[in-house]
Amino acid sequence: MIATNILVSFFLETRQHTENICKPLEIEDYVVQPIVDVSPPKWHLGHTTWFFEEFILKPHKPGYRLFHEDFAFVFNSYYENVGKRVIRNDRGNLSRPGVAKVYDYRHYVTNEMKDFLSEEISKEIEEILIIGIHHEKQHQELLTTDIKYILGNNPLLPKYNDSFLENPVQNFQQEWIEMEEGIYEIGHNNPEEFCYDNELGRHKVYLHEYKISNKLITNAEYLEFINAGGYKDFNLWHAEGWDWVLQNNISAPMYWHNIEGTWHQYTLKGLQKINLEAPVSHISYFEAFAFAQWKDCRLPTEFEWEAAQQKFQWGNRWEWTESAYLPYPGYTKAPGAIGEYNGKFMVNQKVLRGGSVATPPKHTRATYRNFFQTNLRWQFTGLRLAK
Repeated sequence: MIATNILVSFFLETRQHTENICKPLEIEDYVVQPIVDVSPPKWHLGHTTWFFEEFILKPHKPGYRLFHEDFAFVFNSYYENVGKRVIRNDRGNLSRPGVAKVYDYRHYVTNEMKDFLSEEISKEIEEILIIGIHHEKQHQELLTTDIKYILGNNPLLPKYNDSFLENPVQNFQQEWIEMEEGIYEIGHNNPEEFCYDNELGRHKVYLHEYKISNKLITNAEYLEFINAGGYKDFNLWHAEGWDWVLQNNISAPMYWHNIEGTWHQYTLKGLQKINLEAPVSHISYFEAFAFAQWKDCRLPTEFEWEAAQQKFQWGNRWEWTESAYLPYPGYTKAPGAIGEYNGKFMVNQKVLRGGSVATPPKHTRATYRNFFQTNLRWQFTGLRLAK
């Protein structure tokens, strides 16, 4: 089969969007890695390129010549099946290859892919191509949030640009959506729409009667929690969460700054006064849980969230749920390196649902299962209450 024009265009627009995200950067911004969870922008540019080279061009394009024999070692992330790699927290130590060389690599692989896709490809290769496109889209969100962390931890708090809208306001009244007790079907069921393997295995779950908020928690509501001593009351926190608060001296969401008694937030537009009506963001699962405890409520499970999602707006913040990241019934990992994509992370993580202001177009859906460790908050994470 020949790759359709729509699919080739999808590939090319995805490749271009990654580079567009980097346009506001200074050359020095490309190499910084402040913490292990944040990868340098240069690494994202290379890694998303390596994916297509490693899994499509190298095994399937006759006579393909590697751009550079060491780039697989530099830009592999966690694929044990593929071979050795630079350890994650050393990515910021790579001053070479330089940014220009990485862009040369991107353009070389993109052009080789265009040439490859002009010929007939198998259904198997098309599936890997689509995974690769959505893999790059995942990295576009990581790229945006990593850039924010890099700039937001610069003492000058420089802005990224003037156009990124990260604090859209939900201009409607908070209400409780009542959901009936019963059996609900969960999981992906549209064969025409892409999904990851962790969404497959559509199955039935029994849910008790519950209520879920139609609105995300705002900065104003979260500020009430702070002012009420929420970060000082151990009764609200898991033991591990309370240890995290004490050990890291946590007293507010990430990027909040109290300047002469007025709360500010670092945004991609620079330091601004807190928008009280905007949904709170950059909070950990620990914080989301403690806030829910303080409100005499709880976080929804991922199943409650999915069953109710048609009744509320979502997509501004990744929403913490009370669900552990576990396989659905009948889940099996794909063989080889592609099987490392999701399954091996199904331990010690919580599921987040929805999407965020940094999620790129054509990449989210109601069954999408994001997942992170409970202490992480550099993503645009927020919360919705249930009871």
